[in-house]
Amino acid sequence: MLTKAAAIDEIAPGGMKAAVLGGHSLVLCNYEGTFYAVERACGHANAHLERGALTGWILTCPLHYAQFDIRSGEALSGPVPKAPASVHPDPEDPALKTRGLKTWPVVLRDGAIYVDLP
Repeated sequence: MLTKAAAIDEIAPGGMKAAVLGGHSLVLCNYEGTFYAVERACGHANAHLERGALTGWILTCPLHYAQFDIRSGEALSGPVPKAPASVHPDPEDPALKTRGLKTWPVVLRDGAIYVDLP
């Protein structure tokens, strides 16, 4: 079901906006005029991702710097470990696990952003 989320001009290129639609908390991202809708909570510690940084199609969490591909929701990297530089963290450490983000299809119509919710 298409649900209106925002006006296109509310989100500048490289910008983000949080929204709650149909019980889903998500972030709308504008990557060079193409819009994406991803889950709002980080896959590591549930931080609000709209407070992070969007660089191209990579969304970086503001809390521990985990990174996600907004096009697919794939987790590109886990959180930055708090180990000293001389210590190499174990990539299998459960504290560094990060799940990908849920994504939703986006449709632009009549100057508005719609998200296709189940």
